[in-house]
Amino acid sequence: MKRTLDVYLHRDLVGKLVQDEQGAMRFAYVPEWLHHPRAIPLSHSLPLTEKRFGRNEARAFFAGVLPEQHQREIIAKNLGISARNDFTMLDMIGGECAGAVTFLPEGQALPKREDSYRLLSPSALAEVLRTLPRRPLLAGEEGVRLSLAGAQGKIAVHVSGAAISVPLAGAPSTHILKPAIERFEGVVFNEALCMRLARSIGLRAASVETRSVEGIDFLLVERYDRKRNVTSGAEVLLRLHQEDFCQALGVVPEKKYQIEGGPSLKACFAHVREVSSAPVLGLNALLDAVIFNVLIGNNDAHGKNFSLLYNEGQTRLAPLYDLLSTAYYPELSSKLAMKIGGEFDAKKVRPQNFEAMAEEAGLAKPIVRRRVLELSQLVISNLPTVAMDHPAATHTSKLIEANCRRMMQK
Repeated sequence: MKRTLDVYLHRDLVGKLVQDEQGAMRFAYVPEWLHHPRAIPLSHSLPLTEKRFGRNEARAFFAGVLPEQHQREIIAKNLGISARNDFTMLDMIGGECAGAVTFLPEGQALPKREDSYRLLSPSALAEVLRTLPRRPLLAGEEGVRLSLAGAQGKIAVHVSGAAISVPLAGAPSTHILKPAIERFEGVVFNEALCMRLARSIGLRAASVETRSVEGIDFLLVERYDRKRNVTSGAEVLLRLHQEDFCQALGVVPEKKYQIEGGPSLKACFAHVREVSSAPVLGLNALLDAVIFNVLIGNNDAHGKNFSLLYNEGQTRLAPLYDLLSTAYYPELSSKLAMKIGGEFDAKKVRPQNFEAMAEEAGLAKPIVRRRVLELSQLVISNLPTVAMDHPAATHTSKLIEANCRRMMQK
């Protein structure tokens, strides 16, 4: 049986996502959107056109909205659906997604903006955090339709002061809540340190806060794809559209690593140069992000960990997120998600690899080499300002400083 989902961008119906009798998925923009004066594509990989996009063309963007790997498997079991059925999963949880896209069954009216939330008491919040490993994104709970890409357990929430609430009926969230992971000691404080360190040296990165409830640590990451506006004395949350580099470049989530066919740094720099409203600023921001990830030992910086933000007709690199010193965990691979100047092994990256990367990306070698030194010095001088009273943060800080000093000596 053929099924159809209406695809909304903000509150505009922009297209139809169809699953045919054989289970194949395809997408087409509706004529009204193609002729709309404010029409923009959902993705760089899905340009505005009357043609119908087949499964291979559409899947990078639409599957890229959904959770990945083990999280996806558990959600599918909880919902009683196939883990490989992108369409059905979007139907079930595609209410509050990354960016400004929403999915609804064909013909179902987009709910009025009532922004309904369920306030979580401290005990209820603790129970949610205990439940997340068994029920990622709270999928299946009545009124909850949340989707977040990635393989880590997390949930979208609304934060107002000390109050934390779960969005209902597609209401927008303000933060991503990421709980502690038993397998990775101190991961909340590791990520908090790296994110705050990035902001302290002048990089655009999402704002973060650590909290704890009933002995459970968690990280609150402020969403850069949401904007608080005050209208007639009342706060209104606006969604800003965004997509990650895998979506923009037409790469499906399971191929996000370069070694598996995912984006390379050369492709990422070329894409920023092509689409950014301020290419020089975008290239500099991406260069800083690449260098910073090497300095902190984040070997998992793949194509889904960089995004483009679309706002008021402008396209720019989104603030950094998911900054974590994976090198702190010896069981994790030292293989880089995207090679630098031909080198995949993080332990073998040298200044000449940055120079080779500069040549591939069309950047000036002296500028790149100088920026590596500048950021190394900035990181070392700013580490004390973001120090945290937690063993994982302390040890991560020492690892990062040692990494910077090695890079400077080289």
